[in-house]
Amino acid sequence: MQPTYIDARDLPDAWFQCIYRIFDDQGVHEYCVDRGSFEGCNRKEFDVVMIHIKYPGTRPLIPDIPAELGIPTPTSMEYVEDYLQYLMTDSKKQNELYTYGERLTNPKVLLDGKEHALGVNPLQEVIKIYKENKPGTNQAVMEVGMPQDILLEDPPCLRLIDTRVMNNKLHFILYFRSWDLWAGFPSNLAAIQLLKEYMCHEIGLEDGSITAISKGLHLYEYSFGLALKRLRRV
Repeated sequence: MQPTYIDARDLPDAWFQCIYRIFDDQGVHEYCVDRGSFEGCNRKEFDVVMIHIKYPGTRPLIPDIPAELGIPTPTSMEYVEDYLQYLMTDSKKQNELYTYGERLTNPKVLLDGKEHALGVNPLQEVIKIYKENKPGTNQAVMEVGMPQDILLEDPPCLRLIDTRVMNNKLHFILYFRSWDLWAGFPSNLAAIQLLKEYMCHEIGLEDGSITAISKGLHLYEYSFGLALKRLRRV
C-alpha cells in the first residue's frame, strides 16, 4: 500500500484534487467489487489517503461544475441540509438499519439480539467537555462504528469523528472505511462542516480544519467518465 497525502485549501479544492490524483497517483488500484455496493463492477481506489483541509468553512461548501461541461453537479446544498439531519438527530425511517445521527446522539448496543439504548448523547458530551474549559484532552471522540456492524449487509462508511481544540479552534479528524468520491465525499464533508460550525457556536470556539483519512476513497466505474469530463480530459 502506498499512502497519498493531499493538502487542500477548502472543500471544493479537496474534491477536485482527489479527482485529479485518483487518475494519476501511484497509490491507486483498480479492482472488481466482490462484496459491497455495486458488486461485480470495477472501482478505482486510493490505497490509503489523508486529506488535510485548511479552511473547510469557506463558501461555497460544494463543488461547482462549469455549465459548458454538460455534466450534473455531484450534490446540492439542499441535499446537504437534508443530510445534516442524519448527523444531528436520531430520526430514522422504517427501512433504515441506522443513521449517523442515531449513532452520534442516541447510540444503541446489541444484547441478546435486541438493541438497547445506551442513554448517552456523544455529540452533546463532547460539547460539554469543551464547554467546561478542558481543551487539553484526547478523549473527545464521537464513534459511529459499533461491533455489531460487521453483521450488516451495508455497514456505516463513516466510522468516527475525532476532535481536537488548538489555538481556540475546533478541528475534526475523520475516518471513512469506504467513501464514494464523486457524490459521497462532497455531500458528507459539507454536512460534517455544518455540524462542526454548530459545535463551534455551542462551545464558543473558532472554526478549524478537517483532516479526513480513508483506505476506501474510490470512484465507481459509472463515474469514471463524469470525473474525466470534469478534468476536461474527454
